[in-house]
Amino acid sequence: MSVTIHQFPCLSDNYGFLVRDDATGLAACIDTPDADAILAELAKLGWKLDLILNTHWHPDHAGGNAAIKAATGCTVVGPAEVERLSPVDRKVAGGDSVKLGETSFEVIESGGHTLGHIAFYDAADQVAFVGDTLFALGCGRLFEGTPAQMWDSLSRLTALPDQTAVYCAHEYTASNARFALSVDASPQLKARTEAIFAARERGEWTVPTTIGLEKATNPFLRAPVLKPGMAPHEAFGAVRAAKDAFKG
Repeated sequence: MSVTIHQFPCLSDNYGFLVRDDATGLAACIDTPDADAILAELAKLGWKLDLILNTHWHPDHAGGNAAIKAATGCTVVGPAEVERLSPVDRKVAGGDSVKLGETSFEVIESGGHTLGHIAFYDAADQVAFVGDTLFALGCGRLFEGTPAQMWDSLSRLTALPDQTAVYCAHEYTASNARFALSVDASPQLKARTEAIFAARERGEWTVPTTIGLEKATNPFLRAPVLKPGMAPHEAFGAVRAAKDAFKG
């Protein structure tokens, strides 16, 4: 690994992520759910913040931008939609790249949860920061996009190598697992959910996950198998609608 990733819980169920390029010592935070918590972690680590990398505009992802920029002088990088909350120094979209010291992040278009949502992928280290597009056993609610858009976005993420570590922004996995069991009876899913429930009972995190694990067990990615005879994006839309109505 050429980067060091520091993960910590914040707000009610968000994770904060600080990423340090080991060659230069420069750091980035992925989204800004809680400015005070992020600044405290930076101080504890002694890291110099160079970049904020925003995945989308929601306040629990970009709400701390202004305070962190004021405190550190960092550069804010993100999709244009973030300007609904605060200024962006460099607007990026799918196909762009962002350098943190000697580490390069590919910007992947991942709209659906919001229209302009993006993910950041470090190919050299096989690490992806996916915001609210993909979760462990889940995916983001479609607040702005369509099932077809979200399916395309998920397909771009699942095209990454199976060993890619996926850092999603929330600890939703136990809830996602209960829904997954209601629509998928695969033995691999059953084994995974048992491990998840046990981990959460112990207070352990379930993030990061991997692309390969999600492809094998995530009902949103397995939608075409679970809903045979439907177009893939329609099958995904049916599973997403079932999750939206799920009361378990």
